[in-house]
Amino acid sequence: MGRLIFVAIVMVMVIGEFASIGSSEVPVLVGSSPNKEEGDKSAMVQEEDIDGGFSSFDGMLQWAIGHSDPGVLKERSEVVQRMSPEELKNRQTELKELMEKLKMPSDAQLMLIAVKDLDNLSLPLDHHRRALEELLVLVEHIDNAIDLHKLGGFSVLIGKLNHSEAEIRTAAAWVLGKASQNNPIVQKQVLELGALTVLMKMMKSHITEEAVKALFAISALIRNNLNGQNLFYQEAGDTMLQEVLSNPNLDIRLHKKSLFLIADLAECLLENENTAEVSFFSNQLLMKAMVDSMSSSDLDLQEKALHAIKNILLLKSTEVQLFKDFCKLKEALERTRQHLQQFMVDDDLREYATDVESLRKEVELTFLQKLDKVTEAAI
Repeated sequence: MGRLIFVAIVMVMVIGEFASIGSSEVPVLVGSSPNKEEGDKSAMVQEEDIDGGFSSFDGMLQWAIGHSDPGVLKERSEVVQRMSPEELKNRQTELKELMEKLKMPSDAQLMLIAVKDLDNLSLPLDHHRRALEELLVLVEHIDNAIDLHKLGGFSVLIGKLNHSEAEIRTAAAWVLGKASQNNPIVQKQVLELGALTVLMKMMKSHITEEAVKALFAISALIRNNLNGQNLFYQEAGDTMLQEVLSNPNLDIRLHKKSLFLIADLAECLLENENTAEVSFFSNQLLMKAMVDSMSSSDLDLQEKALHAIKNILLLKSTEVQLFKDFCKLKEALERTRQHLQQFMVDDDLREYATDVESLRKEVELTFLQKLDKVTEAAI
């Protein structure tokens, strides 16, 4: 923002010198009427401040004029009027050159610079960090994320997943995840480059932030993407998630993201009825670890565990007997009910605990109904 304001201030100087050349040129340069109301100017400035920058070149000029001193502009105009034609022409040339230098690069140009810096092994680590930070912001725009592949960016980023510095690996995974979110074109591109296998290996990292960002990227990469999900199943994704949920020493964010991913995978199967259901949801240890997560003292984790169990119970192929005998779901649901009653004593948590209790009842009802059907079929 500071750099943009500096550019805008220079614009004031440029406008002042151009103002005397011909009044007809000023409206074209400024892009607004001189009689624009003060309230509109204020609203425009506030909008630019909220965004943290200027949305357009016109916006920059508007800001420059709105923050300039009319007296200074008039004085500079009088100075220019006293110039000889030759001096004026030279000054115009200088100003045009200055305008070209101040021209802001496009997002594509910025991404290309970042990719080249990231791929340049001779540059210091700080340059790579900055390049990743810039890409993280730029790929939030869907079109930019798609264009990044054309610039060779995804190949470079996937290569950085094996970098010797954990900070670089983590940031690269984060950028890949951001780019893949709700973007099937990018998901396909990144999957074809083999990123999923590398990201799943990163989940074994003893560095928490690296594992968290790797799981974030995995989730973003395979969400609502059947090909990505099938590859995840083939790569033993159930074992990966089971190991996370079975380890109480891991960061709670990993547990929450794992449960959210399981719920999402089950929901995707529910929405795609023609898709063959997979053995992923028959993994006894994974189902047990998921049920055990309900005993957490964290309400959010409890809710995510219940949501995942509910979605799985709704699948036609779910082995409800597994939940009854091996996972002890009935007993776990009763313990959860008791825990939630304790939370309801707290005024700050009562409303949230009540919502989670409603979900718990839904899970219990679904479980008992499915159990009854199995019992009836066996008679």
